[in-house]
Amino acid sequence: MKLNIKLSFNLKDFKISRLIRFFVIADLLFWGGWGFITPVFALFVVQRIAGATILTVGIASTIYWITKAIFQMPVALYLDRHDGERDDFHALVSGLILAGFAAISFVLVKTTAELYFVVFLQALSFGLYTPSWSAIFSRHLDKKNYAFDWSLDSTAVGIVLGITATIGSVIAAVFGFNAIFVSASILSFSSAILLLFVPDLILPVAKEEGPILDHGPGNIGK
Repeated sequence: MKLNIKLSFNLKDFKISRLIRFFVIADLLFWGGWGFITPVFALFVVQRIAGATILTVGIASTIYWITKAIFQMPVALYLDRHDGERDDFHALVSGLILAGFAAISFVLVKTTAELYFVVFLQALSFGLYTPSWSAIFSRHLDKKNYAFDWSLDSTAVGIVLGITATIGSVIAAVFGFNAIFVSASILSFSSAILLLFVPDLILPVAKEEGPILDHGPGNIGK
């Protein structure tokens, strides 16, 4: 039995729109910054916070995931119920700014109560960012390249997280924990600034056919 597989690649088939490019870059800045923190977070908690144990790390993780999981649902419902992308854009930028403040706030953490509060703020920021970024990104996917656009972002973020994991560890070892929190904060704010400089990509002038009315797949690529 013969199995013939023909693969043909045309660079024109992988043309990426300007908005998708900017959103991938914004995503890289955001996740890259938090990628500094992830590999050393447990060590930071145990070494820097008085009385903290591995259990403290587990509780902090629980607070983050449960808060984010619960909070992002009403955010997503709110975004879906409002026409246009202005609300999505505001939620997105707000999430990035809050994430920047959350990251720098770790520098001030001295007690477990303060740690849990900052982690709670971090969860709120990610709860704003995740549905709003996904909503805008989904509706502007390049036609016929939906899977490629999503894979491009996933691949780029994966590579950056892999790199920043090592870089963050080196920074923490050489300059201390505060340096990685400041770096994460700067990159979160940079992501917000990047999007604020190109609002025309997300909030274009209304076209004759009218704005996108929902986030359903029928509007993807329009």
